Amino acid sequence: MFHVVINGCENVDVQGVRIIAAGNSPNTDGIHVQLSKNVNIIKCSIKTGDDCISIGPGTKNLWIEQVTCGPGHGISIGSLAKDLKEEGVQNVTVRNTIFLGTQNGLRIKSWARPSTGFVQGVRFTDSLMRNVQNPIVIDQNYCPHNLNCPNQVSGIKIKDIIYEGIRGTSSTQVAIKFDCSPKNPCTGIKLQNVNLSYLNKPAQSFCSNVRGKALNFVRPESCL
Repeated sequence: MFHVVINGCENVDVQGVRIIAAGNSPNTDGIHVQLSKNVNIIKCSIKTGDDCISIGPGTKNLWIEQVTCGPGHGISIGSLAKDLKEEGVQNVTVRNTIFLGTQNGLRIKSWARPSTGFVQGVRFTDSLMRNVQNPIVIDQNYCPHNLNCPNQVSGIKIKDIIYEGIRGTSSTQVAIKFDCSPKNPCTGIKLQNVNLSYLNKPAQSFCSNVRGKALNFVRPESCL
């Protein structure tokens, strides 16, 4: 399921770790953090068949820096809303990261079901994408393989998320996708200095139930 798990911990430093698994290997998450605070993950290389770093409920004060991901599913907050009563994710910084041929880049994902959980105070800065399927994505209708989907609406409240200095290439036309909950729209989403292209053509963005703003240069043109 995971190579490294940080669960119920405080004051953890992970530095210079290298993780390798086949790109088609299932459930081989690199580093998983949950129910923990004051965790630093720095200067790591993670090649897996699932999430590079996954961030679960109850994570607070997480710092990720100088991490290279690929292959794999990128850096993911979630999946959330697995349980009705769930702790939130807050104060997460992801900076100076590289994604090489990953399925996702910077992702927040939650199941479409009721939950007390939340995500707030997240900063994604200075990320380089190379041939990434979904460079920037919030998915509140997460349901892998479309099997046993709850088909409700996500109770996860997502707010105060900043994307700054995100650049590179998308392998699909929709480089920015915000698919948020109709009951709890994403709020305080900010895009700043984002430059993502699709096969040297203009990429697209998609927004549903999201409120925020785009500042300075943002490409593709923001739907916020």
